[in-house]
Amino acid sequence: MATPIEPPNGVHVKGKHHFSMGQTLFEIDTKYVPIKPIGRGAYGIVCSSINIDTNEKVAIKKIFNAFENRVDALRTLREIKLLRHLRHENVISLKDVMLPIHQKSFNDVYLVYELMDTDLHNIIKSSQALSNDHCQYFLFQLLRGLKYVHSANILHRDLKPGNLLINANCALKICDFGLARTSNTKGQFMTEYVVTRWYRAPELLLCCDNYGTSIDVWSVGCIFAELLGRKPLFPGTDCLSQLKLIISVLGSQREEEMEFIDNPKARTFIQSLPYSPGTPLSRLYPDAHPLAIDLLQQMLIFDPTRRIRVTEALQHPYLAPLYDPACNPPAQVPIDLEIDEDMEKDMIRHMMLGEMLHYHPEVVTGPIHIHA
Repeated sequence: MATPIEPPNGVHVKGKHHFSMGQTLFEIDTKYVPIKPIGRGAYGIVCSSINIDTNEKVAIKKIFNAFENRVDALRTLREIKLLRHLRHENVISLKDVMLPIHQKSFNDVYLVYELMDTDLHNIIKSSQALSNDHCQYFLFQLLRGLKYVHSANILHRDLKPGNLLINANCALKICDFGLARTSNTKGQFMTEYVVTRWYRAPELLLCCDNYGTSIDVWSVGCIFAELLGRKPLFPGTDCLSQLKLIISVLGSQREEEMEFIDNPKARTFIQSLPYSPGTPLSRLYPDAHPLAIDLLQQMLIFDPTRRIRVTEALQHPYLAPLYDPACNPPAQVPIDLEIDEDMEKDMIRHMMLGEMLHYHPEVVTGPIHIHA
C-alpha cells in the first residue's frame, strides 16, 4: 500500500498530497489515492489508484523530468493531444492530466488512464492456454480499434503486444500513441531509437518515403502470428536481419512486388538476397484455424499496395461472425497532429499545459494563466 508522506520541506500544497510509491515520490491531486506500483519504464512509473470522488480504479503514470529529452517530451505531448479526441472502447481512455503547482517550471507530468489488468505481451508469454476463440476475439478488437484510429486520419506506427492492454474479461484496448502521426505526414521516417523492429513493415525497413495505414496492418499480422505461435515471428537483431527473416518466411519477391520500393539501394539489397521459396504459414502454425491462416497470409504481404485493409480484414470469414459495421462508427473528425518537431522545451511545456487545461475547465477562468 502507498505510504503518505510529508511534502518536501513540510510545505502543505492545497489540492495535492504526497505518497511514496516504489521509492518514487508521487505528488498527486487529493482525489486520487494510490494502491500499488504496477509498471516501470524509462519514462517513469505507473501505479494503480482509486479516484475517491467516483470510486473508480485508475492507472496513474508519472513521467519524470518530462522535458529533459525533447524527443520524449514531444512524444508525451502528442499522446495527450491525440487521446483527448479519441473515444472508442478498444482505445485506452486518458481520463485526466493533472495540473502542476508551478505552471511555468513543472518537470513531472501525471497522466491518469483507465486501469487495465495486463497486456498482450504478458498473456502471450504466460502458460495460459489460448483457444481459437481467444485469438479471434483479440484480433477482432485490435482491428476494430485500429479502424477507428485510421478513420481519424491517424497511423499508430508502434503496434506490438506490449501496447495492447487486456482486462480479465478479455477486453482489449490499444495504448501508447506517442509515435502516432497523421497519415499524410511525409518525410518522418522512424528511427531505430523509437520503433520496435520486430513489428515494423517492410516499407519502413526499406526507408520508403510514402507509407500509409498498411504499416499498422503488417504489425497486426505480426501480433496475430505471435498469438498463434506464442513467440515473435520475425525477431530480427537489426534492420538487415529483419528483412532477411521476412523473406525467409514470405519467400523471394517478384519484380512487380517490389515496385513500391522507391529507394534504389534498398531495392538492390532485396534483389541481392539468396533465393528463398518461403515457409508456408500453415506449417509454422499447424494447429491454427485454416481461416486464421488465410487472413494472416493477407496481412503479411510484402507489397503494401496488395496487403489487406483493416475493413476488409474485419469482413474476412474468420472475423465476419463478430463484425457488425453499424456498431463501429468512424471518428467524428480527422485529427491534426502536426507538431513542430524543432519546438523548444519551454514551448512544449507551454503547449502541454494548454492540453492539461482541457481536463480542468473549472480553472480556465481562474488564477492559472499560460505565458509562452
